[in-house]
Amino acid sequence: MSRPVLKVEHLKKYYPIRKGAFSREKAVVKACDDVSFELCAGETLGIVGESGCGKTTTIQSVIRLIEPTGGRILLNGQDFRAMRGPELKQARQKLKLIFQDPYSSLNPRMTVKEIIAEPLEIAGVCSNRAGRDRRVLETMEQVGLDPSYVNRYPHEFSGGQRQRIGIARAIVLRPDVVICDEPVSALDVSIQAKIINLLRQFQRELNLAYIFISHDLGVVRHIADRVLVMYLGRVVEEGESKELFANPLHPYTKALLDSVPRMDADGKPAALQGDVPSPANPPSGCLFHTRCPYAQKICAETAPELREHQMGHKCACHFVDRLPSKGE
Repeated sequence: MSRPVLKVEHLKKYYPIRKGAFSREKAVVKACDDVSFELCAGETLGIVGESGCGKTTTIQSVIRLIEPTGGRILLNGQDFRAMRGPELKQARQKLKLIFQDPYSSLNPRMTVKEIIAEPLEIAGVCSNRAGRDRRVLETMEQVGLDPSYVNRYPHEFSGGQRQRIGIARAIVLRPDVVICDEPVSALDVSIQAKIINLLRQFQRELNLAYIFISHDLGVVRHIADRVLVMYLGRVVEEGESKELFANPLHPYTKALLDSVPRMDADGKPAALQGDVPSPANPPSGCLFHTRCPYAQKICAETAPELREHQMGHKCACHFVDRLPSKGE
């Protein structure tokens, strides 16, 4: 495999909790805690987990929409966290984000042409107007938008068309990495497949690397090459998509998969028991032990390490070798 276009090492994002305006720090919320992964060109990494598990905080820290508390981010071998000024501006051309909500992520006062051309203007690419206009029209055609819509405003489009505008804005600079934050969750099911197929088409044509965040495990299973499962800011399982879905190792991953409705299942899907603990007051030891049916005393006392149990398949559980396999 080629050198990773993006390498994240021990990424952390902590938020201090204070009581009163002038009091000392009382505690910290570990929204993203010791997350590491690599991403190569043409590869898709899926990140899954319940709401509040740290998925969005992780990708916002990677792209530096929020500044990480610790860890390293290497973009094409360069230290992305150390970059400032013009160097950071240039590097950000290679790292783009597709937002979750196509209704609120587009400026209603800007036309389609202005929205798609804005990254070109900020980056100083295609400095003359004719060049920018050509790139905008080419990109609109690539995402399946009629170029005659170039002077229309976002409110004149459907949800699927708006998301195509968001995708056009993300790829117009020909980035290396595109982060997709729940890109189809706000769309009708009939439109979701079209958007997913469009993303896969661009990946083949432009050799893009994707980080794909989603609650929908079916979508992740379809599009991702590898998957990270997160719980309360930490990675609890990581592996190749086919292997992870066929043979989940962590009790949390098993519970997530059991919660997905299936046509061949008898009765209702199994519900994940209990509530997600407060990230401001997380459980000791294994973060999942308060909801885990297999938890024992050591689980409440010692946090398990994320280690490889099978080739390329990592899991953070004390009893992974003793848990029942899928279907038992």
